[in-house]
Amino acid sequence: MTGAHHTRAAVAVWTLTRAVLLLCVYKVLTVPGPDVTSDVSVIYRGWYEVLRSGTYPLSDVTWQYPPGAALAVLSPAVLPFLGYASAFFVLACLCDAAVLGLLLRAARGPGRSARGAWVWVAGVPLLGPTAYARYDVMVTAVAVAALLAGAGRPRLMGALAACGALLKVWPVLLLVGTPPGRATRRAWTSAAVTAALLTALACAALPGALAFLTFQRERGTEVESLGALVFQVWRHFGWEGGVQLSYGSVEFVGPYVPLVSSVALALSVLALGWLLVWRLRAPAPYPAGTAFDAAFAAVLLFTTTSRVISPQYLLWLVGLAAVCLTPRASRMTAPAVLVVAATGVTLLEFPLGFGHVVAGDALGVALLFVRNGLLVAATLTACRRLWRETVSGPRRAAAARGLSADSAAHDRATAP
Repeated sequence: MTGAHHTRAAVAVWTLTRAVLLLCVYKVLTVPGPDVTSDVSVIYRGWYEVLRSGTYPLSDVTWQYPPGAALAVLSPAVLPFLGYASAFFVLACLCDAAVLGLLLRAARGPGRSARGAWVWVAGVPLLGPTAYARYDVMVTAVAVAALLAGAGRPRLMGALAACGALLKVWPVLLLVGTPPGRATRRAWTSAAVTAALLTALACAALPGALAFLTFQRERGTEVESLGALVFQVWRHFGWEGGVQLSYGSVEFVGPYVPLVSSVALALSVLALGWLLVWRLRAPAPYPAGTAFDAAFAAVLLFTTTSRVISPQYLLWLVGLAAVCLTPRASRMTAPAVLVVAATGVTLLEFPLGFGHVVAGDALGVALLFVRNGLLVAATLTACRRLWRETVSGPRRAAAARGLSADSAAHDRATAP
């Protein structure tokens, strides 16, 4: 299939699947389980009114986002002829389309592939209506633009990564794989300056811009997280705790929950340490595509070790997996496939089977084991391939070249 055929086919499938998503969020089609659109029509809309009054939601503990999130919440105001929720869904769809356009453009040229665009086309609808009922698709669009800009425009990449981080923190991880030297200095400096200026502007514009730090720190172990599997199983064997709605999600409460939450934080710190060791050990210059692969591995690490693995987090991973697969010689095919599979299972556990997850019955626990197992497998595979291609592989190649040079010198010295 030619590039033009790939483009037309991807656009056609995208149009069909996104029409179904819009029918779901507009409730023409009914998806079993909790109403995922209530976050937009109730929570986001409430924040919208508070923000318009001139302050961040200081009294609402569910506000756990950086100051830039206010722009996402206020964005439906650009479509005043629509209701708040309707406008939000339209904007989410436009951001989705923008990502597809970026990926199709990145697929052009020698050594490029349309596989990344197909990962996005297929991965987003697998998450179901949640994809359009959270602002994560907007953040992912900024992140994809930042990564794809990184190869030739490190300053733009840094600025976009900073904008993404002010929307939802995680895009700061996109900077972990920037090539050493001038590119890293430019990208990181641009990110730091952009973040500082925008944060100062947010603090000056509205009170409470940094209140999210306190609310986020108080989060516990959410029922869908990897650590939650301990209690999902243990409560069938006499654990005395339970679940409750806290900080906007269903969390476990009871004995040993703080310990498991602390272990999750410790694992995130270890993940950061691994990334630092990788950065120091990987010799320059990096192989092509390393910036994409490192960002994907980093976000996988922090998603998997998080105390909260909300369904919308899978959008981040699908977007980064799609970027990784734009080079034809990508090393991340297997983890990308695992992420897409995990996204489909996520729809089964939320919203379709969320009652089973909260109850902790056999079906709910099985869905979580499969979804979280796929994420762990994707994380380990991505990290292993990143290390092998950028650290152990180049070192073995250098050692082989050294042995060959020594052998050639010995042969010359012993020649008659």
